[in-house]
Amino acid sequence: MPPFQNDYRQMLAVLANKKPTRLPLYEHIICPEIMEKILDVQFADLGNGDAADQKEYFQHYSRFFQEMTYDTVSFEVTISGRLPDHGAIYGGRPGPIQTWDDFNKYPWEEIPARFWAVAAPRFEALSASLPVGMKALGGVGNGAFEISEDLVGFENLAYLQMDEPELYAALYQKIGDVMESLWRTFLERYADEFVICRFGDDLGFKTSTLTSPKNIRTHIIPQYKRVIDLIKGSGKPFLWHSCGKIF
Repeated sequence: MPPFQNDYRQMLAVLANKKPTRLPLYEHIICPEIMEKILDVQFADLGNGDAADQKEYFQHYSRFFQEMTYDTVSFEVTISGRLPDHGAIYGGRPGPIQTWDDFNKYPWEEIPARFWAVAAPRFEALSASLPVGMKALGGVGNGAFEISEDLVGFENLAYLQMDEPELYAALYQKIGDVMESLWRTFLERYADEFVICRFGDDLGFKTSTLTSPKNIRTHIIPQYKRVIDLIKGSGKPFLWHSCGKIF
């Protein structure tokens, strides 16, 4: 049997709804700690280090996908992790935006610089590490709903929707502005290395969506469309992920 050759075109065929020559593997996320156990090398802590550390990190990271016979390397840098004063999703506290005054005072203009300070070195290191026959899959992580949860809080979003519908609508429009700006820059810089663009937005749990279908159609999907139009306009296929029951 000839040696396995990674080939990102297999995933492109799937995204084009065509039959690939073999079944490609795909994972949305694989924890580096799991990779360490399989590769028998410690490298997870290098991901937050300097340029040399990140170079070594992504050499191991990409090698994992190569040796495990994937055709693409899944990777994203999330928006929510770069938001000023974020933390309502994982921090167990209200988000920084609860009122119009909070919304107007929020440092939206800081987000791109905060994002690219972290993302650019990682994307560059990943790009330099891609094995022969492989390209990356992913990009700018998080969708509009997850970002809104982190800025407001899940329970408080429900109150905001009913008590301040105009603020609620403005919040999603502003989140869409941020997403579109970051994705536009991403596509200008990394379109060659990322063969498929993707973000996840967990809209569901085990019995239904986390917000009403009407709300998803009115406020969330229009922000998706802004980003997906950019991606499609650049000639890239798009892959969307959501946890939970969404239909």
